[in-house]
Amino acid sequence: MEIMKLVGAIMLLMGSFSLLISAIGLLRMPDVYNRVQTGTKASTLGAIVSFIGVGLYKYDAWSDGNWIGRVIILIIFILLTNPVSSHVLMRAAYFMKVPLSKLTKVDKLKEDIDNNVIKEPGNE
Repeated sequence: MEIMKLVGAIMLLMGSFSLLISAIGLLRMPDVYNRVQTGTKASTLGAIVSFIGVGLYKYDAWSDGNWIGRVIILIIFILLTNPVSSHVLMRAAYFMKVPLSKLTKVDKLKEDIDNNVIKEPGNE
């Protein structure tokens, strides 16, 4: 079972590296929209790989408790909540008129609002 601990430790390191890249991306991106996107993608990957690493590292404890079930539940929770929360944050920032970066070339949401595909929320 030492192989499982080694693979688990390697996956924990890979997850930690992904989370580090996410943190660096948060500092380097030019506007809130890119920061949310960078943070969400890399942190989702980092968290999932880290959880799998913990599950493999604790392979011995699978018979004592339901480790694999807990890891699967955590992964499903991360997969469901991270994209939804980042989407809500970006839409809220957009409708609060947080400016895009000067480097942004395309604004598809503005095109959809201008073409009446979606409505801009009002003061209901």
